[in-house]
Amino acid sequence: MAGGIGSRFWPSSRQAKPKQFIDILGTGQSLMQMTWDRARRFSEPQQILVLTNARYQDLVAEHLPGLDSANILTEPSRNNTAPCIAYAAFKLYQKDPNAIMIILPSDHLILKEEAYYQKIQIAVDFVAHNQSLLTLGIQPTRPDTGYGYIQFEPETGKHSDSGVLKVQSFKEKPDLATAESYLESGQYLWNAGIFIWKAKDVIEGFKQYQPDLYALFAKGMADYNTDRESAFIDAHYKNAPKISIDYALMEKANNVYTVPADIGWSDLGTWASLWDVKQKDDQQNVLISDKNILLTQSSGCIISKDSEKLAVIDSLEDYIVIDHKDVLLIYPKSKEQEIKHIIAQLEQQGEANRYL
Repeated sequence: MAGGIGSRFWPSSRQAKPKQFIDILGTGQSLMQMTWDRARRFSEPQQILVLTNARYQDLVAEHLPGLDSANILTEPSRNNTAPCIAYAAFKLYQKDPNAIMIILPSDHLILKEEAYYQKIQIAVDFVAHNQSLLTLGIQPTRPDTGYGYIQFEPETGKHSDSGVLKVQSFKEKPDLATAESYLESGQYLWNAGIFIWKAKDVIEGFKQYQPDLYALFAKGMADYNTDRESAFIDAHYKNAPKISIDYALMEKANNVYTVPADIGWSDLGTWASLWDVKQKDDQQNVLISDKNILLTQSSGCIISKDSEKLAVIDSLEDYIVIDHKDVLLIYPKSKEQEIKHIIAQLEQQGEANRYL
């Protein structure tokens, strides 16, 4: 899934080039390219589909030269994750109802890749033999209020020996006290948005819990994988309900399972989450480019700038400093959730095309 705009990584992430297309970690690869490399460990290139907004089709092709252009599925509108997944599911079902789907966000970080592959294999083996909807659940390391949580049934459950647990419920992003209670109980995982299931099983779920969504995409069964597919999607996709896969299906179905996974995961949703995972200097600063920075008496900051520009910074603590082309952002890490209000303000002022 590669159609998001990554607004919380503004000003580096813009509508014209969202964060999945940016080398935000300073590794020489975009997040999408890193996701592609991981996917190649368990899929051949011809088996990988990338779903993205139509305006990013050329960007996907540029970043993934090994991907056949026919495998770039373009969405004519942004309707959230359930329609995106439904489109892919019906397309795969038309080829093979038993096709196993692994749904990967294109802009996440996985640090423990070998553990990740092992957990994916456990999940694939399970869904191959069970009519189930499965999600990777991330072992929480702190009482984070920015993630949704998965409550699983005790490990005495039927499938616990396989490393797969039955999901009892999904929880929305909690307040701090609730998040602390989740962590203390040991019965909750972070919801990473990585899903594994058979195409026919997720379609059956849509049929039962989202009949309108099911009916819309079922109408195109004769068109998928033909030269009529694009015309069908262009005509009908925009009419799909705008709903996430969590609301549409995962919170309603009774055949949901999870594989607990300690895989060094981050959704890299904010600058502070990038600070969490990046290597830090002696003063706990993260420098995305450490060239031409004179930093004194400063700690806990994350700084990203053009490597050719000299930055002189003194006595700054726990700040985000992003110097990107036409925007300079200097903002407390503790207030980074407020950046979205700045974006809304720019939109109200008619500056969206210029700065967003």
